[in-house]
Amino acid sequence: MSSVENIRWVLVTAIAPIAWGSTYYVTHHFLPADHPLWGSVLRALPAGVLLLLLRRKRPRGRWWWRSLVLGTLNMGAFFALVYLAAQLLPTSLASTIMATSPVAMIALAWPMLGERPRGRAVVGAVTGILGVVLMLASGVDSVDPVGVVVSVAAMAMSAFGHILTKRWGAGTDVLSVTSWQLIAGGAVLVVPALVVEGAPPPLTGSSLLGFAFVSVVATAIAFAAWFTGLRHLPAGTVGLIGLLNPVTGVMLGLLLAGEPLTGQQVLGLVLVLSGVLLGQTTRSPMSRTCACPTFRTRELNTQNARVERSGPESRTFRTPEFNAQACGRPPGTDTRN
Repeated sequence: MSSVENIRWVLVTAIAPIAWGSTYYVTHHFLPADHPLWGSVLRALPAGVLLLLLRRKRPRGRWWWRSLVLGTLNMGAFFALVYLAAQLLPTSLASTIMATSPVAMIALAWPMLGERPRGRAVVGAVTGILGVVLMLASGVDSVDPVGVVVSVAAMAMSAFGHILTKRWGAGTDVLSVTSWQLIAGGAVLVVPALVVEGAPPPLTGSSLLGFAFVSVVATAIAFAAWFTGLRHLPAGTVGLIGLLNPVTGVMLGLLLAGEPLTGQQVLGLVLVLSGVLLGQTTRSPMSRTCACPTFRTRELNTQNARVERSGPESRTFRTPEFNAQACGRPPGTDTRN
C-alpha cells in the first residue's frame, strides 16, 4: 500500500471516532433520558436496515450466526455494558478504561490475525492513553470494583469483536457485514429494553432529529467507515485512530456547550494526537527488502540482463518472477504486495 493510500484509509477510518465523539453532545441535548437500551435499539436497527436497503444482500450460510455473534459483541452487549458502566463509574474513569482499547486490539491482532505488534504502535497507544487520562482526569473519591470489571469487559468485548470482524469479513463487502451486525445487535436488545425500561419512549421533533443523526451518521456511516479501515489497515493502527473519540467529545463541549478547556486538557489533546500520528504506518512498499542471499540476487539480476537482450518476447518474464524467486517465494508472486 502506498503512503497516499494509507493516508486515505486513515482519513476514512477517522470518520468513525469523530462521529462517535459527537454522540455525547447529541444524546445529552436531544435524546430522551433514562432510556439507554431503547436508545441503542433505535440507533442500531434503523442504521442496519438503511445499509441493508442500500446493499439488498441477505446473509447466507454461516453469516447468519456470525452476524449474531458480531452484532452482540460490537453493538448489543457492548451498548448494554457501557450503559451499566456509566451507572457505576464516573464518566472520566469509564472513558479512560475504554481508551485502552488500542492496546487490546494490538494484543489480540497478533494471535488472531498474525499482525505482530509494532514498536511505534505500542508507543503511540501508551502516549494516547496518557493523553486521555490528562483530558478526562478528575477527582474520584471511590471506585466501584464491579463498575471497573464491567467497563473492562465492554472494552475487551468490543476489541475482540472488531478483530473478529476483520478476520471473518474478508471476501464479503463491508456494507453488508455492517448492516447484518447492526440489525442483529439491535434485535438482541429489544427484549432487555422491554423488561428493563418498558415501552419505547415518546419521541418529539428534536429527539427524532437526534436519533436520525445518531443512527445515520454516528452508526451507519461510522461503523461502515470503521470496518472499512479494519479491512485496509492494521488493527493496531485502527485502534489508535479510535482515540479521536474523546478528543471530539472534549472539543464539541468547548465549541457548542461552552465548557472550559484547561491547560491540562490541552496537553492531553496534544498527547492523544501525537499518539495517533506516531502509530500510523509510514513505510511504503518500496522500502520493503528481501532477506535473500546476495549471490542469488546477483545471479538473477544477470539472468534479467540476459533475458532483456534476448528479444521482446522474453522481456515479459522480467522482474516479478525473478524477484519472487530471490525472496524464496513461488514464481508468479509479486513481491511488491
